[in-house]
Amino acid sequence: MNAIRAANLSKTYGHIKALRDFSFAVNPGEIFALVGPDGAGKTTLIRLLCHLATPDSGTVMIAGLDVQTSHEQIKPHLGYMPQHFSLYPDLSVEENLKFYAGIYGLRGPEYRDKRDYLYTFSNLAPFADRRAGALSGGMKQKLALSCALIHDPEVLILDEPTTGVDPLSRRQFWEILLGLRARGTAILVTTPYMDEVARADRACFVYDGQKLSEGTPDELTGQFSGRIFFLDREPTRRLVRDLDAIEGLSARRFGSGLHLYIDQDARIEEFRRPLEHLGIDASNLTPTPADLEDRFIQLMESGTS
Repeated sequence: MNAIRAANLSKTYGHIKALRDFSFAVNPGEIFALVGPDGAGKTTLIRLLCHLATPDSGTVMIAGLDVQTSHEQIKPHLGYMPQHFSLYPDLSVEENLKFYAGIYGLRGPEYRDKRDYLYTFSNLAPFADRRAGALSGGMKQKLALSCALIHDPEVLILDEPTTGVDPLSRRQFWEILLGLRARGTAILVTTPYMDEVARADRACFVYDGQKLSEGTPDELTGQFSGRIFFLDREPTRRLVRDLDAIEGLSARRFGSGLHLYIDQDARIEEFRRPLEHLGIDASNLTPTPADLEDRFIQLMESGTS
């Protein structure tokens, strides 16, 4: 049985089609990443999964239960961490945990055992008396995750949990997620970071409310069509525009340089003269394998898988 199963979900806000006929499933003990730019439909999808909005059409099943008809029965199975910090800033770390534990009926020794376990993996014990509002960004996210896990849910839904968090805290946060996966927790996470997508078991590229492609990170990367060359030059807007004007070649900023894309059956030597006109020696371009970002850009620009 799937831990999460969404079938043919659609949602419209006025004239905006936020989600279009969207389907996917997440299995127990699996990390499933949703990837897309702002406005792609990720948060709308999360809201539908958590019964915070009603779909125009389609169904959502969590732990084998229909979200629309069995939401109260689903609550013990589901942990949800929203994109923005939503805990009580004037309460301490300990008080926030105790409050959320009370919602699920955890008290006395049962609460203390769970609290101590959460402190162990989050390293929040030294800050138990600190107000939540005074925590660093990374510690806030760990506290929010701890509150989402206080009742031991089988399914965990996280909406961009590491956005704005420093690299070290991001890594620690993902180490926690990998530990939860090993215990059998099903984890759905939205993220803008391709390095996080690479750590997921499967991922889904989302754009304009539609699923562009789905698969393991290796499968998604392997879908790239074409050849890529790295240009070690400052990726100015003018240079990108001039490169894009060359027929059969396109360019996108990639880190501190650029990726140049040509068809699979083309040779970079075919573009020698127009590249030289821009002061670029084609023989100095470095062939490079595609990664997740290359494939996502390709899908976004084509609008189809």
